Amino acid sequence: MTDNSRDASVTALLTLTEAAAVLRTPVATLRYWRHLGIGPAGFRLGRRVLYRRDDLDRWVEDQRTAQAVDPLQS
Repeated sequence: MTDNSRDASVTALLTLTEAAAVLRTPVATLRYWRHLGIGPAGFRLGRRVLYRRDDLDRWVEDQRTAQAVDPLQS
């Protein structure tokens, strides 16, 4: 693995705080979504919850698509 590919894979992982900042939502909301199982896919690495940037982007797109299909959904 080259240094560039290793750096790219590390930067693709976001902490809970970083993921909340990307989604522009409070950390508590992201934790609650995780508890309910309705938020973006995350995983535990040791004690930390991490999110892949690709998973966040995919989740946002899924939310946008779901609302486009059902405009009455809030």
